[in-house]
Amino acid sequence: MALPDPAPGLVIGYAYLWRDEAMAGREEGRKDRPCVIILTVETKDGQTVVTVAPITHSPPTDAENAVEIPPATKARLGLDGARSWIIAADLNRFVWPGVDLRPVQRGETQYAYGLLPAMLYRQVRDKVLALARAGRAAMTTRMS
Repeated sequence: MALPDPAPGLVIGYAYLWRDEAMAGREEGRKDRPCVIILTVETKDGQTVVTVAPITHSPPTDAENAVEIPPATKARLGLDGARSWIIAADLNRFVWPGVDLRPVQRGETQYAYGLLPAMLYRQVRDKVLALARAGRAAMTTRMS
């Protein structure tokens, strides 16, 4: 199993746990989905902590909480052709690689789809930061 370096902007396969699911007592995500690494931090004890934002086909209830992925980027990453959004207001944090990292397709050993274009990554990062500063970003910590 060759794991990618957890770089900001990298789209990975992950069993994402939505904030409302965590609040309802769930510990496991219902669905494996592509997620964008927003931030990586190395702790004093040498662990890498990663923050990810989910990618979904469901249109956001508030457009200010998401960034739509352009069709050309979806195609380059090998994602389907349906419209998709990166949800910047709902985040997971975990120790890399963690038990919830998933192959991009069943039976594969590849865990990353590829990198977002730099401009798109910056747009998502800036939206996450603005929502966090406004107290509108939910973080679900999954460190175990």
